[in-house]
Amino acid sequence: MRPLIGIPQCLDDRGRWRPGRDTQYLDCSYARAIDAAGGTPVYVAIQRDVESITGRIDGLLLPGGDDFLPPHPYPESVRFDPASPVQLDFDGRLIAVATKRSMPLLAICYGMQLLAMHLGGTLHYDIPTDLPAAANHKLPEPDGRHAIRVLRGSQLAEILGPTPGAVNSLHHQGVAEPGGGLRVSARADDGVIEAVEGEMGPFCVGVQWHPEKMEGPHRDRLFAAFIAACR
Repeated sequence: MRPLIGIPQCLDDRGRWRPGRDTQYLDCSYARAIDAAGGTPVYVAIQRDVESITGRIDGLLLPGGDDFLPPHPYPESVRFDPASPVQLDFDGRLIAVATKRSMPLLAICYGMQLLAMHLGGTLHYDIPTDLPAAANHKLPEPDGRHAIRVLRGSQLAEILGPTPGAVNSLHHQGVAEPGGGLRVSARADDGVIEAVEGEMGPFCVGVQWHPEKMEGPHRDRLFAAFIAACR
């Protein structure tokens, strides 16, 4: 049986997609990557009852999303596209149930940041402002890449092998402190955290890049390991 992988969607409740409408949406790359790795992707609509849906899926993929708003003012030149509070609440409840049940969890970009915050971690709300010596982490698609250093002995190192290769980079926010229960498993050459992992089940990995957009061995290994854990 192909394991069922729940993927919550992004929420536009500001009329960006269609004026006057609330719209849930998601890049199709996530579902394609899950399908190619041997899983069955299931889009999870925002709803009140997370216990019911998490009881019917075998794994949870938290995709990329919009920005987290900082608790203090930033320079006027810094622009934030805030994630909906409704989406943040729903995704947070999904994380709570998934980690409690030791459900395999793959968290990508926004998903990794939310996972860290849920466990008491902190964010860099704008990397150029908070880490002015850092490299550019918002690189053009499809070819923008930077190297990562994966921690030896980590689950991620076991998955990606000794030469993980360069990754894409589409973010201006990042994890500053991973929070309790998570450890850093990869960094960029400038020190920015690129991956975290925990022991809340057989597979709990967060990556700051977007592996679903990277065709080839890198994407295949990561998603294959996730699906294997979900089985």
